[in-house]
Amino acid sequence: MEYRIVHHQLQFVKPAKTSRNVFKERHIRYIVLTHNGVTGIGEAAPLHLLSIDDVDEYDEKLEAACTQFCEESFDFNFNFNLDFNLDFNLHPFPSIRFGLESAFLDLKNGGKRRYFDTEFVSGKPIPINGLVWMADLEAMYEEAVTKINSGYKCIKFKVGQHDFDAECRLLERIRTDHSAFNLEIRLDANGAFLADEALAQLKELSRFDIHSIEQPVAVNQWDDMAKLSRESKIDIALDEELIGVDVFKDGEQLLKHIRPQYVILKPNLVGGFSVSDEWVKLCRKHHIGWWATSALESNIGLNAIAQWVSQYDIDMPQGLGTGSLYSNNMDSPLEIRNQSLVYGKTAWDLALF
Repeated sequence: MEYRIVHHQLQFVKPAKTSRNVFKERHIRYIVLTHNGVTGIGEAAPLHLLSIDDVDEYDEKLEAACTQFCEESFDFNFNFNLDFNLDFNLHPFPSIRFGLESAFLDLKNGGKRRYFDTEFVSGKPIPINGLVWMADLEAMYEEAVTKINSGYKCIKFKVGQHDFDAECRLLERIRTDHSAFNLEIRLDANGAFLADEALAQLKELSRFDIHSIEQPVAVNQWDDMAKLSRESKIDIALDEELIGVDVFKDGEQLLKHIRPQYVILKPNLVGGFSVSDEWVKLCRKHHIGWWATSALESNIGLNAIAQWVSQYDIDMPQGLGTGSLYSNNMDSPLEIRNQSLVYGKTAWDLALF
């Protein structure tokens, strides 16, 4: 087995803002594995200021991990499990594990960008939410209305950057015309609220029939997050809280302590599919809801995540509508159609590889 690393700089159509940072471009590394004339492709890309592996030595570690992976000469019955993480010491580098898993699964399944055997690649759609990125409040309102008018029944707003009262007025404008019966509203604060103010803010936000809010306060405040999960009138979803947590050692402790209503899974940020599968097991054990969200991957990574999540019996909208954010994303079968992500007939443009 041999490997190559291909670098690519994705350009955003317009800056993508959160309460934490602003994205204008995205540096992607693709892991290209080759064996007996078959090629598998996986995406490895830490997210700036968010991934635990957004470090200077990333490319050195990526080369070392790929070299070791190929030298081990695994047979095609190899399963990704805890031993994989320990043997390669990839817990601190979740996006590398995600990329290696994806590339190997693609290779194992014939090099056709088919990572899992699911109905998604046969045309079964995955429902998605409409994402409203941070901008000035009028622009956010107009984007939300455009998405609602196009048919989205679930809209997600990034909040926490503007004046709180002004954000409430934005949500009030939306709710004036669209009741909770017809429109689900999700919020994502990216940890922007202060712990001693969050409960009062969530009480105020609950007037607008909010489905859930992701990561209302910053990470590593388990007691404060647990209090919000107990007392908030809005359901709490953990997002960044999962990043850097060893699910096999500490995942259950985290969920039992905080007891959130939902968990958001981003395979690129938490450590790949086997780690994400373990989070799903724990969620089921403790009766916690979950959905998957992309972390600004290119169509290669987005396709792998969509196929992974489609293995499960999902009925909630997923956060998988980010492929159109880029001006130079590769052509792929992925399409957004009728507020769903669909695997269509367009051929993959693999000229980059």
